[in-house]
Amino acid sequence: MKNIIIASTSTVHGSGYLVYLLDELTSFYKDTEEILFLPYARPGGITHDEYTAAAAKAFEKIGKTVRGIHEFKNPVEAIANAKGIFTGGGNTFLLVSQLYKHKVMQPLREAILDGTPYLGTSAGSNICGLTMQTTNDMPIIYPPSFKTLGVVPFNINPHYLDPIEGSKHMGETRETRIKEFHKFNTLPVVGIREGSWIRVIGDKNTLEGPLTARIFEYEKTPYELETGSEVVFL
Repeated sequence: MKNIIIASTSTVHGSGYLVYLLDELTSFYKDTEEILFLPYARPGGITHDEYTAAAAKAFEKIGKTVRGIHEFKNPVEAIANAKGIFTGGGNTFLLVSQLYKHKVMQPLREAILDGTPYLGTSAGSNICGLTMQTTNDMPIIYPPSFKTLGVVPFNINPHYLDPIEGSKHMGETRETRIKEFHKFNTLPVVGIREGSWIRVIGDKNTLEGPLTARIFEYEKTPYELETGSEVVFL
């Protein structure tokens, strides 16, 4: 049975790395002492070791150890043997490229479908959707495919931002970008605001956290989903 947390971000404003999720993660990872970390998205171009160290420091607070997948000779075996997995944020194009390069996209999907607890934040959440095409990231590298894990039947837009009233910004809003996506694609998109997440247990996908989510469906008017509500598309 799938057991997933799809979080918009790793850090909310005024808080430390993963702090807002630590209570949730204590129970989420209750059956493992070591978490396998996928640092492939490398925010700001930091090294895999530096990123893994940052994740390890956060998980120390709840008594968990962290080991980066790059530390294993066989990343496929590392995923198969993991009792808990976390993929951090950064650049989704880079993350997806690395998942394909190391031949772990399908093994990761299989592990999640088999019930291994999986936490994704930002780019690590993007890959839970059917494709990575609703990422906010610049295409700094060309992945072999936009197809991702597909462990939920919709796409994710993390860090979803509403238009700021009175702003002089003349560029496209996040909503405009997603509407552009729907000119060529029919997949639903869930815009997750900072500090909220989708909790997946089996086939039930529930919005949790303090804020509503913005829901985009093909040829429909976007609407708000209240926290505590199930994410369902007919």
